[in-house]
Amino acid sequence: METTVAVPRLELLQVADAVAREKGIERDEVLEAMEQAIQKAGRTKYGHEHDIRAHIDRKNGEIRLMRYREVADPVENESTQMPLADARARDAALGVGDFVIDDLPPIDFGRIAAQTAKQVIVQRVREAERKRQYEEYKDRKNEIVNGLVKRVEFGNVTVDLGRAEGMLRRDELLPRESFRNGDRVRALIADVREEPRGPQIFMSRTHPQFMAKLFAQEVPEIYDGIIEIKAVARDPGSRAKIAVLSNDGGIDPVGACVGMRGSRVQAVVGELQGEKIDIIPWSPDPATFVVNALAPAEVAKVVLDEDARRIEVVVPDDQLSLAIGRRGQNVRLASMLTGWDIDILTEAEESDRRSEEFRTRSQMFIDALDVDDVIAQLLVTEGFKEVEEVAFIPLGDLAGIEGFDEDVARELRDRARAFLQEQTERLNARRRELEVSDELATVPGLTPAMLVTLGENGVKTLDGLADLASDELIDREEGFLREYKLSEADANAIIMAARAHWFEGEAAPAPAPEAAAAPGA
Repeated sequence: METTVAVPRLELLQVADAVAREKGIERDEVLEAMEQAIQKAGRTKYGHEHDIRAHIDRKNGEIRLMRYREVADPVENESTQMPLADARARDAALGVGDFVIDDLPPIDFGRIAAQTAKQVIVQRVREAERKRQYEEYKDRKNEIVNGLVKRVEFGNVTVDLGRAEGMLRRDELLPRESFRNGDRVRALIADVREEPRGPQIFMSRTHPQFMAKLFAQEVPEIYDGIIEIKAVARDPGSRAKIAVLSNDGGIDPVGACVGMRGSRVQAVVGELQGEKIDIIPWSPDPATFVVNALAPAEVAKVVLDEDARRIEVVVPDDQLSLAIGRRGQNVRLASMLTGWDIDILTEAEESDRRSEEFRTRSQMFIDALDVDDVIAQLLVTEGFKEVEEVAFIPLGDLAGIEGFDEDVARELRDRARAFLQEQTERLNARRRELEVSDELATVPGLTPAMLVTLGENGVKTLDGLADLASDELIDREEGFLREYKLSEADANAIIMAARAHWFEGEAAPAPAPEAAAAPGA
């Protein structure tokens, strides 16, 4: 008859309960850590080659130390396996793969064994605590939490969140902001990451979402979903812009965020150390949104370039400094808020530029069509920008211009076509001189002028073009074809056409990331 070695240890369960409460982890995890410690001590005493396991009874705290041997035929490791015949002699019901369990005498923990056991328990409890922290905070990104400053090292603030610690790096604090031990701090959980030293909770007071969440706490309509925060742009500690939209036509989103006598916005400003906040109405129309975002400056006119996501804003001369802001702050925040690049011109600058464009286009028509300045100016005034437009416009439309008749229209169109023919021949000659291949000239979307430009930049073959990314063609500063104002979709189509010969005889591939169609194309 086997003797079960069991030692009543009710105090063991009391210790496990106390540790579990203190660390905020499960009681079972603490008991498993204790079992690991006892098991390690047992292997140290009886030999690491043996399969020694410990079990603590969850009801009475009894500790069992056992040796496990697997029934095997044949035996490969005598320390952890038992021959089938020997096992059957003990219990005829045993088969290969079953375990024979022998109870071992309780361990009298020496000083070294006790210390080792303590280290194992501490380590396992710490791992369980870290796991609990990660599970608790991993889904709490973009939440605002409150904590007490635990320590400050080199400007980095460690925050006690109660059941975890958060880190506020120096670059996530507002300028000129400092904390001392014991100060209460409110911040956004920006990220939660598992790292070798445990889960790290990174906090921020400069993140745009910190401001958005502060408004959600102060403005009940935001919390209820009646008002939406559509965009936030911040220059932390200095100035910010927030775009809001009301889903209820009877509620003014700006007024709701400002509050009675500015009480709501002032609560947010106070938390952000006096950061000035512009609250503007959001609009689905880009032009209207940009005009709102540039407040308090007045805007006279806007011109959009949707392909490049650029917008040209014309302001009265006396509004220029207000629109730009100190060190460009106002226009920079407006650009961040709207997602559009914004160019600001005064009315005088725009007038000068338009006059220069009018003169340049008029001279272009004078040179290309051999006409006097009156006819050239008439064409520009009617909106013609290129000789191609004159060459291929229906004759009736051209003759319908005041001051033109059918004979004048036909003559202008003939001269435009002759000019284009001569220009094409000249460009083709230059292309051949640059040794740009005829195969490259067959790529759809490439004009003779583009081919010459590519040749002058060393792109002379299909493979040479196919190896390029779209931004190498259309980048505003260094793109080979930047002067031709191609859209990203046009550039991608040209590159994919150049790559087509790579895949002849097989299914066409999906576009590479740099050659994927532009959004909405």
